[in-house]
Amino acid sequence: MDKYSVIGKRLPNVDAVAKVTGDAQYTADMALPGMLHGKILRSPLPHARILNIDISKAERLRGVRAVITGKDTPGKTFGRYQADPSRQQLVDQLALAIDKVRFIGDEVAAVAAIDEDTAEEALDLIEVEYEELPAVFDPQEAMKPGAPRIHDHAEQNIGLKLLRHFGDVEKGFKSSDRIFEDSFMTQGVTHCALEPHAALANIDASGKLTFWSSNQNPFPIRAQLARGLDIPEGRIRVIKPHVGGGFGGKIEPLSLDVCSCLLAMKTGKPVRFVLTREEVFTATRQRHPMSIRLKTGVKSDGTLMAMECTVVADTGAYYGVGPNVVATHGTLLALIYRVPNLKYEGNLVFTNKQVCGAQRGYGSPQVRFANDSQMDMIAEALAMDPEELRLKNAVQPGDITPVRSRITSCGFTECLHKVMEKTGCREKRGKLPRNRGIGIAGTGFVSGTKTYVKPFSSGAVVELKEDGSVALFTGGSDIGQGLNTLLSQITAEELGIGIEDISVVAADTELTPWDQGTSGSRATMFAGNAVKLAAADAKRQLFETVAERLQANPEDLEARDRKIFVKGSPEKGIDFSDAVLTNRLAKKQPLLGRGYFDPDVERQSPETGEGNISPSYSFGSHVAEVDVDTETGRVKVARITAAHDCGFAINPLAVEGQVEGAIHMGVGYALMEEVHWGDGQNLNPTFLHYNIPTALDMPEVESMVVEPIDPKGPFGAKEVGEGSTVPTAPAIANAIHDAIGVRIKDLPITPEKILKALEAKGGR
Repeated sequence: MDKYSVIGKRLPNVDAVAKVTGDAQYTADMALPGMLHGKILRSPLPHARILNIDISKAERLRGVRAVITGKDTPGKTFGRYQADPSRQQLVDQLALAIDKVRFIGDEVAAVAAIDEDTAEEALDLIEVEYEELPAVFDPQEAMKPGAPRIHDHAEQNIGLKLLRHFGDVEKGFKSSDRIFEDSFMTQGVTHCALEPHAALANIDASGKLTFWSSNQNPFPIRAQLARGLDIPEGRIRVIKPHVGGGFGGKIEPLSLDVCSCLLAMKTGKPVRFVLTREEVFTATRQRHPMSIRLKTGVKSDGTLMAMECTVVADTGAYYGVGPNVVATHGTLLALIYRVPNLKYEGNLVFTNKQVCGAQRGYGSPQVRFANDSQMDMIAEALAMDPEELRLKNAVQPGDITPVRSRITSCGFTECLHKVMEKTGCREKRGKLPRNRGIGIAGTGFVSGTKTYVKPFSSGAVVELKEDGSVALFTGGSDIGQGLNTLLSQITAEELGIGIEDISVVAADTELTPWDQGTSGSRATMFAGNAVKLAAADAKRQLFETVAERLQANPEDLEARDRKIFVKGSPEKGIDFSDAVLTNRLAKKQPLLGRGYFDPDVERQSPETGEGNISPSYSFGSHVAEVDVDTETGRVKVARITAAHDCGFAINPLAVEGQVEGAIHMGVGYALMEEVHWGDGQNLNPTFLHYNIPTALDMPEVESMVVEPIDPKGPFGAKEVGEGSTVPTAPAIANAIHDAIGVRIKDLPITPEKILKALEAKGGR
C-alpha cells in the first residue's frame, strides 16, 4: 500500500473544467445591476505641479454619474508597508494626485459613467492645468547633485540606502588569492498576466463595501483600502474571484481599487474598473531595473572568501515594495553559495517613470544573474569546471548563512548532480559543435518571508458534514498556480477522503480566516500548514468520538479510503460519513477543525539585516543548451534541464507546470523582454511591441523533482513557484559564453549586443 493516497499524485486542478469551458468568473466578467463603468485620467507629463483641474464639462456630460479628483479623496497614502509602524514613511502613493504628478500615467481624476465610451469621453472633457517641472529618468543621473528632486524628503533622489555588513569583508579579501570585480545590468520587464487588473466595488444600504478584484492578498488589500478610504476595516469585505495570473503584479493596491470604492460610495451604485492593456503596461508595476557591482574574493582552490555587492535599483516615481526588494537582496545573494564575509549596499532611487514592484523572484533574478555569471567567470580564470566551483561552495543542510538564514532541508548539491548527470554538461562544455554552448546556474528562494507585515500567519477552518463532504475555508489565494487543488489534497489526505469530497471557500475576508495571501512563495508553507492543522484538529475530534464506538484508543485509529478503522484491522471500522453523523449526534454541534500557522522565525532586523526570515528555503539548478547564429546574433534555446528541491511534491504535475512556466519567463528575461523608455514615456506598451516568448521560442524542458523532506513544511513540502524562474537567465548567459566566447553582462542578451561583442572580440 502506498504511504499516501491523495498527496504525491499527479492530479489536475480542481478548477480546470471551469476554466477551459469559460465558466470561471474573473473580475472583468462580473456585472451587477445598475453597474457603472470607471475610467482614470492620467498625467501626460512625467513631472509637473497641478495648478487647477476643471471637471465641470465632464460632470455635465449625459451618462456621467460622478467625477472625482484628489480633493475628493481623504488624501491618505496607502501601500504595502502600512502594517509596520516603523515603515510608515515608505507609504507614499495617493489614489489621485493632489498637488503633483511624478510619472506619465500618474492618476489625476476618475469618472463613473453608464458605459465605457461615455466614461472615456468624459476624460477628454476634464481640463488640467500643469506647471511642467524638470524630470530625470536614469537612476545614475538622478543621484547626481543638482538633479531634479522628485520627493522633497529624498536627497539625490535616494529613497532608501541600506548598508549591510556580515563578517569581516576586508579580512576576507586580504586572505583571498584572486579578486574579481564586475558590473552587471538588468532591465525593467512587466508581468504579462493574461488577465488585466480589474476592480468592482458595491455599497449596500448599511454602508458596507463589498470589493472584488484581481488581487493576490485580500486581507492586506482590505487594510490598505481602509487606510486609503479612511474608514474602518470592518466596513469592507474583499472577495478574490478567479485570478488570471499575478506573478507579484497584483499584491499591491492601485488607484483603480480605491477609486472604484470612492465612486461607489459617491453614487450608491456598483462601479467597475478594468484597465486596458496599455494601462497595465504603463501604470501598474514592473520589475526593478538594476545596476549591480559585484566584487568577489576566492582562494586558488575556488573557496569563496568574501563578497561585496552594490546595487542601484530604479524604483520609479514611488516606493511601492521597492524597500523590501532591496532589503531581500543580501539574504538571497548569500543563500546558495557559502561565503563567510558579505558586504551589501542597496540604493533605491526615484525616477520619473512607472513604479516598480514585486515580480516572480522578488529581486533574486537580478542578483542571481550577476552572481551566477561571475561564478562561471571565476571558474574559467581558475581553470575549474563551473560545476566543481559550485559544488565546492554549495550550501548544505544545517548551515547558517552570514545573514543568519537557517538552512533546514537542502537539496542544492543533489540538484546540481542531477542536472550534471542528465546533461553531461562537464563533458560537453567547450566541445559541442560550433556556436553551440551549455551553461549552468543555481537558485535558492524563501518559502514565505517574515520581514515587515504583521500578522505573518495563515488560518484555516474545515467543517465535516454528515454526508461525508468537507467544506474548507481558507484565506489562501489561488491565482492560477493551483493552490485550491493543493489545499484540497492536503485536507483529503489528512482526513482519509477523496479530493472530490471537498469544496473550497477561499480568499473572502468575511468568511475565511486571516491569511497574508500569495506572495513571497508562502502559500504552500503557510496556507498548507494551516489547512493540515485544521484537518488534523477535525480528525482528532472525530477519532475521540469514534474510538468509543469501536472500543479502541483514538491513537490506534486510521482514516483512509473514506473509512475510519483500527490500524491493521480495516474490517473493524465505520464509514467516514457515519463517523461524522455519530459525532454530530454525540456532541450536538457542527464538527469544525481549526488551524493556524505562524512559524517561530526571526523577523529580519531593519538595522543589521540579520534574521532567519523564512521557515525553509528551496533550491535548484538549471542547465541551458543554446545555439547562436553569429551572422544574425540570434539565440535559440534548445533545451533547459531543471532540478528543483521543493521538499515533498504534493502534486508533481503542478510542480512541473510551475517549472515550465518559470522557464518561459526566464527565457524572456534573458533574451527579449524589456520595457523601452523615451523621456519617461513607455514606448512599447502592447503585446505587439513588447516581446515575450511564444510557443515557438520555448525550449525542450525536462524537470526533475528533488525531495528532501522539510521539517517545517506540510508533509515536508516547500516552495517551487518563484525560485524556479531565477536560474534560467544566468544559465543561458553562461551557455552563450560557452558557444561563442563572449560574455554579455547586461540583460536582455539581444542580437545587437551579441554582434557588437563579437565585433569587439575580433570577428565571428
